[in-house]
Amino acid sequence: MSADAARRALDAKTKPRGSLGRLEELAVRIAAITGELDPRPLRPVIVVAAADHGVAAEGVSAYPQEVTRQMLANFAGGGAAVSVLAREAGARVDVVDVGVGRPTGNIAVGPAMARGEAEALVERGLRHEFDANVVALGEMGIGNTTVASALAARLLEAEPEAVCGRGTGLDDEGVARKVDVVRRALAVNDGSEPIDVLAELGGRELAFLAGVAIGASRRNAVVLLDGFISSTAALVAARLEPSAQAAMIAAHRSPEPGHALVLAALGLEPLLDLGLRLGEGSGAALALPLLKAAVAILADMATFESAGVTDAGR
Repeated sequence: MSADAARRALDAKTKPRGSLGRLEELAVRIAAITGELDPRPLRPVIVVAAADHGVAAEGVSAYPQEVTRQMLANFAGGGAAVSVLAREAGARVDVVDVGVGRPTGNIAVGPAMARGEAEALVERGLRHEFDANVVALGEMGIGNTTVASALAARLLEAEPEAVCGRGTGLDDEGVARKVDVVRRALAVNDGSEPIDVLAELGGRELAFLAGVAIGASRRNAVVLLDGFISSTAALVAARLEPSAQAAMIAAHRSPEPGHALVLAALGLEPLLDLGLRLGEGSGAALALPLLKAAVAILADMATFESAGVTDAGR
């Protein structure tokens, strides 16, 4: 279904045209992505990819690296924030270990991984199986806010200060250290092609999620972005396969300064702005009820004709 067809359908509903604001825009976007006026039941899955990063050795996180593995157990036990929020939203959580306990290279002194490994991880994500028409991107990996900052800086040609924030709770000194690490990473890694940038400055979970985004877009599924890290993975996906961008919806905007820049580059206006900076796919889970509401309005709301209501727009 075209976006124009969805807009015409919404204009025929018993309401002033455009009066449901961004909910109507969201309905149009979902219809255009899925090709269906009523893609229900929405079958959401939150793919949470987890990996460790060599750059954690630079002291760029408020948490030690063993937290990545500990959080995997928390996900499995259903106690993590995304687990709770996903249950409330009726979504399944799919946790994928793509490198926990096997840190990448430290990007501050050299490449994170070889180009071949990055390509293989993108391909693995592209082929990842899911029975869903909404695929939300989530992540877990101590140090991955720094990795996302380096990726965003290179892909957007931005200064490190413009993309580095507090992550999981750094103080001013910690943020300054992160900026320095990103600056060093950009100096020692000089790739320009998207796959080379991903290999040099990225992480295994970001490479995998980039592939998931591409694969979901090819299957006419909505790609629902979470925070800064998953959105940066989506930016990589869009640089690798520009058509994937049309399938993306931004769940929220985090306080990380780089997130707004990444979303602007993707041409996306987030649905929520709640000061979230957790990751995991938690913000995407919170946005799922809005997607369900938008689809319901498009499919179930009466038209002027069916309800016998005079249309003032005619």
